[in-house]
Amino acid sequence: MRLTRALLIGGVIAGPLYMGVGVIEILVRPGFDISRHELSLMSIGDLGWIQIASFLVNGLLVLGCAVGMRRVMRSGRGRTWGPLLIGLYGLGFIAAGIFVADPMNGFPPGMPESSTISWHALLHFVSAAFAFLGLIVACVVFARRFAALQQRGWANYSILTGILFLGAFVGIASGAKQSALVLAFWGAMILGWAWLSLVSARLLRELPATNS
Repeated sequence: MRLTRALLIGGVIAGPLYMGVGVIEILVRPGFDISRHELSLMSIGDLGWIQIASFLVNGLLVLGCAVGMRRVMRSGRGRTWGPLLIGLYGLGFIAAGIFVADPMNGFPPGMPESSTISWHALLHFVSAAFAFLGLIVACVVFARRFAALQQRGWANYSILTGILFLGAFVGIASGAKQSALVLAFWGAMILGWAWLSLVSARLLRELPATNS
């Protein structure tokens, strides 16, 4: 039970840790504008190792959370696909940390921008896409699970999170760089991490009824 609890606690703290490190980076690194830049651009430059470490650490926490979810969810809808999709989210973050984005929209300041996308930036985008799609579908899977358990509030919360995240992801993936789309994606990231934290905390409450 202690191991399962620790793994789920990792899921609770992953989002606040990721966003908290991001806020610190925004405060200490010049030239970053949340209306124009995504947080993954922090991986570039002299202090890029901080964001890379954040990707890797939080990806591992999410992977561990997926294992903890599977240990708790012994039966019912989504017991297999729910944790697997959360695991995909974690793996995507790890890969996004390994493959660094290209400079974009003037960040980092002074670094030249290329007219073509590099191979590592392409893999960064693909990794992030798999991660976000994993989270979006996980929201749907958990919504079905909560609905089957007659937990309508959790079901509605999960499906709404998935829909909002999907809309923001489609907007940012379109390549358009309007401030509204970038800010919407920031909002979606906060919503997605909050959902994972709350669902992990929800599953923590089921631990006394398990033998894990």
